[in-house]
Amino acid sequence: MAVTVRSASAAVVDTSAWYVLTARHSGKALEVYDRATTDGARIVQWPRNDGAWQQWQFVDAGGGWYRLRARHSGKVLDIRDSATADGAEVIQWAERNAANQQFRLADSAGGHVRLINRNSGKALDVWEHSTADGARVSQFTDLDGANQQWQLIRVAGPTPTTPPAGTPAPTATPTTPPAAYPMPGRVTGDVGVHDPTIVRRDDGSYLLAHTGDNIALKTSPDRTAFRNAGAAFPGGAPWTTTYTGGSRNLWAPDLSYHDGRYWLYYSASTFGSNRSAIFLATSPTGASGSWTHQGLVIESRTSDNFNAIDPNLVVDSAGRWWLSFGSFWSGIKMVALNPSTGMRADSTLHSIAGRGGGAIEAPVITRRGSYYYLWVSFDRCCQGASSTYRVMVGRSSSITGPYLDRNLTPMNSGGGTQVLAGHGGIHGPGHQAVLADADGDVLVYHYYADNGASLLGINLIGYDAAGWPFVY
Repeated sequence: MAVTVRSASAAVVDTSAWYVLTARHSGKALEVYDRATTDGARIVQWPRNDGAWQQWQFVDAGGGWYRLRARHSGKVLDIRDSATADGAEVIQWAERNAANQQFRLADSAGGHVRLINRNSGKALDVWEHSTADGARVSQFTDLDGANQQWQLIRVAGPTPTTPPAGTPAPTATPTTPPAAYPMPGRVTGDVGVHDPTIVRRDDGSYLLAHTGDNIALKTSPDRTAFRNAGAAFPGGAPWTTTYTGGSRNLWAPDLSYHDGRYWLYYSASTFGSNRSAIFLATSPTGASGSWTHQGLVIESRTSDNFNAIDPNLVVDSAGRWWLSFGSFWSGIKMVALNPSTGMRADSTLHSIAGRGGGAIEAPVITRRGSYYYLWVSFDRCCQGASSTYRVMVGRSSSITGPYLDRNLTPMNSGGGTQVLAGHGGIHGPGHQAVLADADGDVLVYHYYADNGASLLGINLIGYDAAGWPFVY
């Protein structure tokens, strides 16, 4: 029998229904990050898309308390480690009906409610009033702030209903690969790029960075039309010239957004040398000239067996920060980062992929379900229409590996499952980034045209029945 509780003038809880919960201050929805199904997966806010990972069922725990069950995973909201402190992380966990998994609804103005944890007495809270995509949800002393107030929106099911203005129309992720590699999706404007990386901004527009003098920037309102947006460091980056031989050309940036700031990792080197370095800059807006140099993260010398270029930041399911990087030499490496500074946390160097000195570079790690996916580029870049770059992938249940391909060959032994390669007039597609967007996961890469020009490529990503990605 459905149990209903009136909490605030507009809120009715029906235990047989599913709800999307949107934060009053941001309008964004309570979500299990990256659609994860594992215990410990983070809870964040994200633009509403009504996906099953944004749908919650109120399960009656008696006495006016409820467990909030995620539709896609069957797991419930949980305060990590039963903590009672302000700022304790909210995660999903297998249902135990423990006090740290139980919440009551408290009235707030305007038909909103607060969710108060039974164990701690604290309210579900978007940390530091952030309005950013991916901002973490925590618990905090009940202040009845707008970042603690939630609107309950009853939904019929996992099919999106009315997304916010400017959100790309969601589509069902296909599970059957196409018979042949697709052409890149339509892009217009300033699309001459090399080594692209991209983020979606709060307003629904996009910021793209790529290899170029002082790190080149582009923007797009819709992921189709792109325009030049200057350089990250219009006044130059003199701290890099030790590694570039005086050149202003900086390589292979990695863009992300965390804790109210844009984070930019990027490389300084010269072709064929492993006298290289990875630096970090941060910005409140991402605009040209707004970037602050934060320092050297890691370097490699000619005596080292690795090459410190091609960085990529990933945050694991426990909230730990990692930087993967590497090119040729002994392959792809990974180090732990301090999330407070973005700098290296310890001296451990993990090896996660390699081809015995062969051509492998451009690592990107993403998380989907219970797996981490390691995307890399094999073979030769930067040869124009003669380039043989291709996009490969492996996966692991652990952030540090071992990563295996579809045939269970370790990526540290040359393994990799091919996702995209040259076809027709598309030569050497690679140096990929993966964007989790409102309409699905997106592969962003460069390729070479018949005339040797390096251009922006964008395709959507599907996943087959075994969870292996393909482009369409």
